[in-house]
Amino acid sequence: MSLETDSSGGSGSLSGSADSFGDWFYPLYARLFSEESDFVADVETKLAQARMTDTVELYLSRALGIGVITGLCLWIVGTIIGYALFATGLIHVDEILGFPVQSQTVLTIIELLRIPALVTVTGIVFGSIGFAIGFGSLVSIPYSRASARKRQINMLLTDSVSFMYALSVGGLNQLEIIEAMAQADDTYGEVAKEFQSIVKESDYFDTDYRTAIRKQALETPSDELSQFLTDMLSIVNSGGDMESFLEDKKEKHMRTAKQEQEITLETLELFGEMYMTLSLFPLLLIIIMVIMQMIPDADVSNQMLYMTVYGLIPLIGIGFLVMLSTVKGDEPGDGYLSLGGDDRRVQSAQEQSLLNLGLVEQFTGDHSVFDRIKNREGTHETVSVLRQPHIFFRDNPLYTLALTVPAMLVIVSTAIMTGSAPTSWDGLLENAIWGTFVYIYLPLYVVAIPLAIFREWNVRHRTAVVNNLSEDLRKLSSANDTGLTLLESLKSVSDTTSGKLAREFEMMHTKVNYGMSLKEALIEFNNKYHIPRLARTTRLISEAQEASNQISAVLRTAAQASENHDDIERERKSRTMMQVVIIIMTFLTVLAVIAILKTQFIDTMAGLETGSDGGGGGDSELADADLSENINVDMLSVLFFHAVTLQAIMSGFICGYMRDADVLSGLKYAVGLSTIALVGWVMVA
Repeated sequence: MSLETDSSGGSGSLSGSADSFGDWFYPLYARLFSEESDFVADVETKLAQARMTDTVELYLSRALGIGVITGLCLWIVGTIIGYALFATGLIHVDEILGFPVQSQTVLTIIELLRIPALVTVTGIVFGSIGFAIGFGSLVSIPYSRASARKRQINMLLTDSVSFMYALSVGGLNQLEIIEAMAQADDTYGEVAKEFQSIVKESDYFDTDYRTAIRKQALETPSDELSQFLTDMLSIVNSGGDMESFLEDKKEKHMRTAKQEQEITLETLELFGEMYMTLSLFPLLLIIIMVIMQMIPDADVSNQMLYMTVYGLIPLIGIGFLVMLSTVKGDEPGDGYLSLGGDDRRVQSAQEQSLLNLGLVEQFTGDHSVFDRIKNREGTHETVSVLRQPHIFFRDNPLYTLALTVPAMLVIVSTAIMTGSAPTSWDGLLENAIWGTFVYIYLPLYVVAIPLAIFREWNVRHRTAVVNNLSEDLRKLSSANDTGLTLLESLKSVSDTTSGKLAREFEMMHTKVNYGMSLKEALIEFNNKYHIPRLARTTRLISEAQEASNQISAVLRTAAQASENHDDIERERKSRTMMQVVIIIMTFLTVLAVIAILKTQFIDTMAGLETGSDGGGGGDSELADADLSENINVDMLSVLFFHAVTLQAIMSGFICGYMRDADVLSGLKYAVGLSTIALVGWVMVA
């Protein structure tokens, strides 16, 4: 097995305790599983793919131990429950067998064994469930981690191959490409870790890198990376042209990325149609139960309506979000780069702020001068925040919750204490719109609107720098082709181009003229915006410029990769916009139908019932129905209002997640749709 790190971490003492625990149950493992077991071989493969250092024997022994202990605990619980239910007579068991028994002796034995048998079976069932949960949960961990790694590797493989091709064009040989790829784990994540295993296998186990590549091709969880490493090995063994090979693979994986994006979008379209159908189910259920309540002697309780409105609608929305998360994920990586080694002078927005003063905190406590610097720096950062709080909240949108959540609690508490807000269900029925506004809409507006505004500002501020990235990279390549150095090319492009990226090029040129290295200026620029896509481009350029100033081919490769990303992004936005429109139209349909049900059916029927009571000569059957005994118009009105409100909030978050793979992106949709629901219901009521 290659030298790998255990992603789960943990101290040595905990690891030793876990090993001892596994040793206790190793005899049970040896009895249950043979050396040729396919299950054991499969778990061993998944452990390697998940980069977990445990041996399969120890891991399965530990899983069996946890399963046995969990099973015993639940067996005891099940036995106690069985005894409490059956032996104490809480549940009467009149017969177990479904046919008569003629023999009195057999009947007596059955009577004696009936209760013990039920208690025993209950304990066995609970114990089996406990063992399955304990054993299965631990065994599923390597499968889950391997699957997550496979997904991230496949997502990053296209950009990783482009990175290796650009390095090859820049003049690096095979070993240097592999080592550079291994060092780029802050950008290429799990792909870089696969190459780290190759490098460590060669460095620490005295294995030639061909054998290391072959072993990693067998151990990687991604079939695509495995095929890539296998093909690379054949090129290495035959002495073929690595640059041409990487160029072909780059083109292939770019096509593959577009095909996978098409499959993902088609799946999202299917999910959108599913949600349109599922979100109408609570509406149909509400209509059926309302009609059933109007039928005399119909046994329909209000609890079913409550469960539909307050349980089923949120449950469908949350379930759909979970379904979307299995298909649509965030872009891997956090977008931050480091110089490597011990040099930590490059500070990012996360590393240096009011709550983290950055580099100076590493030296406080050793000398008093650094303590004074820290105090002055803290004062400076505080004054900067107070002078421009909107900039601080733009860079840290979630910090708005520190102000809005207490403000929301104070407002709602004040409304309750002054008696402005209803404090009982009957009070809510009497003043449904105001009560719902205080308890649902007011907290939503106070908390969500500032967060949504600053979050959208943050996203637009950061992503504006990549709007012209492909075009500016092409210009950089053309300028570099004329013989200008990369630094001179940055200045040339900034002088002839407008936009945020051009201004950043000018700033980098200025920083280098004042003594900063170009690589450090590039990384500082990247960390300012921390966009994963930009980080991969910056890593590519920073690595290539260290080898040569003439990197026009590398810049063209970066531009091509960026253009491929732009094509995929345009297609994604176009297709997901249609799904967002479908979800919004579905919500508007639900709102319209419930409004019509309220005004044209419930209110009309209540009016007919009132008219028949006062007239004295109306239809006898309608008078006998006495709708006031079967339905509560005020209660139904509140439930309808809450149904459309919950539907609006859940639909909003689903729209945001489908659009940007970020739940917070749904805040603006949730606020907008819930406002439509509020205005619509005010008009209806």
